[in-house]
Amino acid sequence: MKYLSCRHGDRRPASQALRALAFPGALALVILTTASAASAQTAPSSRIYRCGNTYTNDMAEAQAKGCRLVEGGNVTVVQGTRVQSPPPRPASGSGSQAVAAAGPGTSTSGGPRTDSAEQRARDADARFILEAELKKAEARHAELLKEYNNGEPERMGSESRNYQKYLDRVADLKAAVARSEADVAGIRRELSRLAASK
Repeated sequence: MKYLSCRHGDRRPASQALRALAFPGALALVILTTASAASAQTAPSSRIYRCGNTYTNDMAEAQAKGCRLVEGGNVTVVQGTRVQSPPPRPASGSGSQAVAAAGPGTSTSGGPRTDSAEQRARDADARFILEAELKKAEARHAELLKEYNNGEPERMGSESRNYQKYLDRVADLKAAVARSEADVAGIRRELSRLAASK
């Protein structure tokens, strides 16, 4: 029996070695033949042209619009949903005319309109909530100021031996006082805005 050396000292009988060498070539030949036959059948219909943001496979339309041929892959186009445009606004006129033109039950911004009694009730609720928050914030601020004691709070038991712990607590209290002052000022601003909108 004759042996052929194929790769790196691999010894096989001659018939097996020839089959091993011939198989990849035959497979490549079958793949190329199949691919060329498939491309010959689909070549005219597979040309896709890009015209700006649209695509077409109509050659006459592509030539008329000056479109470019898309090469190198398949194109998938997914249609999106259309955005609804808001209703047109009147070109001129005062605010009361615009509200009247929009009709009852709608506002000029496109949303449902609330009547004045309901809006006053909402404003009253908002004022009540803000006033309650202001009272809580002022009480918290007064408590922090009392504990802070102008930067010299009383020392606690463990702080008498560890001065750094005392200094850390003083810094924390100072930051808490600054935050509570900002909270009170913010709530007062909101109340003044609510009063100004009346």
